Amino acid sequence: MTDRIYYRDSYCRRFDATVARACEHEGRPAAILDRTAFYPASGGQPFDTGRLGDVRVVEALDLSDEVVHVLSAPLDSGATVAGEVDWTRRFDHMQQHTGQHLLSAAFDRLFGTRTVGFHMGAEVSTIDLAREAAPGEIERAVDQANRVVWENEVVSVRLVSREEASELPLRKESERAGMLRLVEIAGVDLSACGGTHVSRTGAVGVIAVLSWERVRGGSRVTFVCGNRALGALRIYRDAVNGSVRTLSVLPADLASAVERVQTESRGLRKRLKQLQEQQAAHEGARLAAACDVEVGGVGLLVQTLVGWDQAGLRALAAAATASRPACAVLLAPGPPAAVVVACSVGVQVDASAVLRELTGRFGGRGGGTRELAQGGGFRAPVEEIASAARLAVETKLSPGS
Repeated sequence: MTDRIYYRDSYCRRFDATVARACEHEGRPAAILDRTAFYPASGGQPFDTGRLGDVRVVEALDLSDEVVHVLSAPLDSGATVAGEVDWTRRFDHMQQHTGQHLLSAAFDRLFGTRTVGFHMGAEVSTIDLAREAAPGEIERAVDQANRVVWENEVVSVRLVSREEASELPLRKESERAGMLRLVEIAGVDLSACGGTHVSRTGAVGVIAVLSWERVRGGSRVTFVCGNRALGALRIYRDAVNGSVRTLSVLPADLASAVERVQTESRGLRKRLKQLQEQQAAHEGARLAAACDVEVGGVGLLVQTLVGWDQAGLRALAAAATASRPACAVLLAPGPPAAVVVACSVGVQVDASAVLRELTGRFGGRGGGTRELAQGGGFRAPVEEIASAARLAVETKLSPGS
């Protein structure tokens, strides 16, 4: 059984150990040490990385009461190694995990709302609450948790038996057998936890909730602590500063300004669609008369049109093939290019088959019916797509095809 240094001292970043057994894990070299400071993935907290001598530790796993260190290169059994944990990663995890305890304790103490799930990601962490929390409740819990951070309370760790634990006011009952490791913030939280934590709450820095959403009848709260909170602040600062400059508003008015721009944009798109539909009737008749090729009594029109979206091209193509037997291929240059293929009823050309030939050759995607098909995402030059479309339709219109 591996001696887990991190249980006693989360701040241990360097240690000496012996390779108890060299092995493999899923085809990668690995080692089990007699003692380790590397935290294996467990309880919602990711694993530590670092080095054993000159060999990188790329993952740490908890398997059968042993910590398996997955390595960049093999080590020999019996070798003495100097271990070093990636401290930036470890301390980040310590900040997030202690912050989670404080935030979960605040929800529990203020509202009796239990945390039923915790996940620490590479950029943000989340807790899942047993019930849906109101925005005002979330803000109160965040304020309470941060007050404890700034009071710089001691975070202590101790081992107790299950019998001793049963007499203690744990925030959540543990299902683990044997000795329990308890993490305590005096007067604030007492939880069974095997993770790494800061020694005083002030090291968490700050707890910032970025968002929340309803999940399975409860709330999922997304938060960041410490250095992650500083990074999030910088991202939001740059985004807000750029937006207020673009929209010429104060930061407090940004949300309403964005809503106004969205409303105006929807109105403009609706008006553009109406105008294109009106213009399509006239422009479609002109295009029908401008068919530059006729094969077997069927007009063929292939044109690239600038300033029309796919909905407009669709209306144009339908209008161009309504008054006479014709096939129309209309393209918007993009990038990426968009294509609409339309064929009059009774014409022996399948518009969807033509489109499939184009997507098969140039990528993109789309679909449709025998009379009307559309696609987008074509990355080739629009002239090349138009030439291929013309050839495909001409081949299908030619006698004997």
